[in-house]
Amino acid sequence: MRHPILLALCVAGVTAVAGCGQKDANATVERAFQDVDALDGNDISDVMLTVADPNEAITYFQRATATDPDRIDHQRGLAASLIRAKRNTEGAAAWQKVTKMPEANADDSVELADALIRSGDWANAERVLDGVPPTHETFKRYRLEAIVADSNKEWKKADSFYQTAVGLTTTPGSVMNNWGYSKLTRGDYPAAERLFSDAIRQDGDLFTAKNNLVLARAAQRDYTLPVIPMDQSERAQLLHTMALSAVKQGDVETGKGLLREAIDTHPQHFEAAVRSLRALENG
Repeated sequence: MRHPILLALCVAGVTAVAGCGQKDANATVERAFQDVDALDGNDISDVMLTVADPNEAITYFQRATATDPDRIDHQRGLAASLIRAKRNTEGAAAWQKVTKMPEANADDSVELADALIRSGDWANAERVLDGVPPTHETFKRYRLEAIVADSNKEWKKADSFYQTAVGLTTTPGSVMNNWGYSKLTRGDYPAAERLFSDAIRQDGDLFTAKNNLVLARAAQRDYTLPVIPMDQSERAQLLHTMALSAVKQGDVETGKGLLREAIDTHPQHFEAAVRSLRALENG
């Protein structure tokens, strides 16, 4: 990737030499290499933010911000890397610093709100979201608004924000799962079941939604597995979840039967189900 860039820049340097003195030529070459270094730096930053180990990325961006603290892209990179490493309190402080920089925008405030939620500071997260202009309509902003509304038990607002968020992404599986869990905690089990089913249709690998779907069905005393994509191990785990839900609701014999089925289904030894069944049979 570097060679075409170098070739173009060297040609520009030769042209400058033809019309100027040696001093101008040296300046042109210096500027050319600065541009190449800047391009390489951007590429490295992208790698650090996507595929690098989060702690390596933190070290990289800490050096970069120490060298050039006024570059907001490096400050953003550091903040994002801290969140990736699950160092949420530090990440929130880093995003707070970003939002105070002259080039900060509404996306930075949304990222700060996300970091505050992850660190458990719900009140400040809500305050930050309230300060985001209403014209800033992004998926992440409305997903966070929905989560905050949920935490405040403002159900109508939460439903409205979830609905808006779903319409702003091409991959709504995870937010449908969140919305379904909100319905589950409210006791609206049929609505939760529909949303979990929708989430799985959007993302057949979303095991959390599969597990939540089983919980929603079991809460309605429906102890049959739904027709959804699952491998043998997932099937066993879902049977285990359903069994524990049955026992919790007083349907102990049904729970025992489901545990036996989970043990027989699992491709390996299913220790958790074995322990649960032994406890029921001994108790």
